[in-house]
Amino acid sequence: MATKDTNPSSSRSGDAITPGEWVRYDQLERKETRLRPDQYNSLSELSRGLNRQRHGRGERITENTLIRVAIDLLLKREAELAGTTEAELRASLGL
Repeated sequence: MATKDTNPSSSRSGDAITPGEWVRYDQLERKETRLRPDQYNSLSELSRGLNRQRHGRGERITENTLIRVAIDLLLKREAELAGTTEAELRASLGL
């Protein structure tokens, strides 16, 4: 019987996960973040709206799904990222 590896660094050095590829949540790394209330509310509304639009097709879209997509977008645009404060980083991306 296989046991789950509880070493947090094991999946970092293991098989790479392709962005957009479906994976079980327990194959992903846990990272806690703090969101502003408006960010969390908008994120929740967006995930609910996207789930309504899919009419039961495809996979469920969660707040975490949207955060992972946003991180991939940020990393894709890393060459544009410049600044020493959150405000400067946001401005460098046109936010």
